[in-house]
Amino acid sequence: MSYNVHACVGRDGRFMPERIADLVEPLDADFLALQEVEDRPFAGTTVSEFLSSRLGMHAYRGVTLRRAEADYGNLLLSKHEARVHVLHDISVPGGEPRGCIEVDYDIDDLHVRLFATHLGLRARERLQQVERLAPALERDDADVRILAGDINEWRPSGRVLRAVHRIFGSGPRRRTFPSGMPTIALDRIYVSPGHALTELRTVTTAEARIASDHLPLVCDIMVKP
Repeated sequence: MSYNVHACVGRDGRFMPERIADLVEPLDADFLALQEVEDRPFAGTTVSEFLSSRLGMHAYRGVTLRRAEADYGNLLLSKHEARVHVLHDISVPGGEPRGCIEVDYDIDDLHVRLFATHLGLRARERLQQVERLAPALERDDADVRILAGDINEWRPSGRVLRAVHRIFGSGPRRRTFPSGMPTIALDRIYVSPGHALTELRTVTTAEARIASDHLPLVCDIMVKP
């Protein structure tokens, strides 16, 4: 699952990490790639620790901005404990700091590699970020490779998506933004081998349409060892 949580501030302006937890918990996802996580104090702890504890998942933080009031960036939550955890700095001069979490797992005799990221706002910036990540994304020593995140690209034929598709294939897409009436597929999940991705869907409940400005993107992956 990939979800830009908009700092846990909904379209109603309310800061509610518990609403995010309530929304994703019934989905019972193995992985949650979250973007725009502002790690503010909450419920006697921090947002990332609250979500990890509430959902019973391992947390792998990918802080891109360190601020006095709260760190900010990506957060990968997982039912499985990673054997490798790497952070890639894909920041481009003149743009907001960006990063990518790379995590390797052994699951049911399969080597699974997951990348969780949030690309920049400018097309040239996004292309540089994909090119910088390409050597890691292209490594084929894992049985399953997954790229999940807010790709921030709305042009289906743009150079950014073409660069990603050279590695993962085009794959399906779903509109996730804006959550109230989604028209753009900003959020993506890519899987290699492509046939392992058996379903891709958005969560379109009334709560999902208000909890963030993006809809959650959920996929089913099936691979035989």
